[in-house]
Amino acid sequence: MYSEEHQKYLKKIKINKFFIRFTQLLIVFLILFLWQFAANHNLINTFISSSPKAIINTIIELYKNETLFHHIWITFYEVIISFLIATIGGIIIATILWRFKFISKVIDPYLTILNSLPKVSLGPIIIILAGASTKAIIIMALFISIIITIINVQQAFTSTDENKIRLLKSFKAKPHQIFFKLILPSNYNNLINVCKVNIGLIFIGVIMGEFLVSKAGVGYLIMYGSQVFNLNLVMTGIILLCIMASLLYYLIVFVEKRLQK
Repeated sequence: MYSEEHQKYLKKIKINKFFIRFTQLLIVFLILFLWQFAANHNLINTFISSSPKAIINTIIELYKNETLFHHIWITFYEVIISFLIATIGGIIIATILWRFKFISKVIDPYLTILNSLPKVSLGPIIIILAGASTKAIIIMALFISIIITIINVQQAFTSTDENKIRLLKSFKAKPHQIFFKLILPSNYNNLINVCKVNIGLIFIGVIMGEFLVSKAGVGYLIMYGSQVFNLNLVMTGIILLCIMASLLYYLIVFVEKRLQK
């Protein structure tokens, strides 16, 4: 049994978490309320900014046309595939660079140059090489996210306490033992943070790719809506992206809590 002081402390933590969640939801509902209020009283131009009510009606219309979940699934599939490849591939490459210092020093300037390169400029080349397909969208997302993943993970690995590494080496630990017993466990939080950053970058890459080549997906809805001046459709696409990104973010947070336990 916990002591009375410890129980009070745990209760205080739970109350604090509740108020954090409550405030987060309150901010969302307040924004939606003010947005709809401004639209109802002609304080904003609803042709440009739309309104929550119009967005809900658009979502209902897409659902009735049986296209809503089709577009969501296309984008969700592209995001998940890109996220898994970028995260796992980035960690593997970063591990290789951590293990082989010579390769790391050779590759380092090229990573910096590629990271600073505007990825949109590669769009025509990607389309020519991969075709106007889902493959091109995934490649675009990978170009945007994988280099950042490599740089951040490598930096985290190389920042591990050198004294601990020397201690393991003094016990004749091999490189793979150092990696799995020290480097990887010491950087769980850093890897989770990389995943959180990757979600945003992957969505940027996927939507950019859908703008260029897609005939389905949330990015396609936004592009099509802008072409026909249907701003309700554009705002609906943006809201759907926010919801999808939030769901994936909280999924990563859930995994983070499980790892901490």
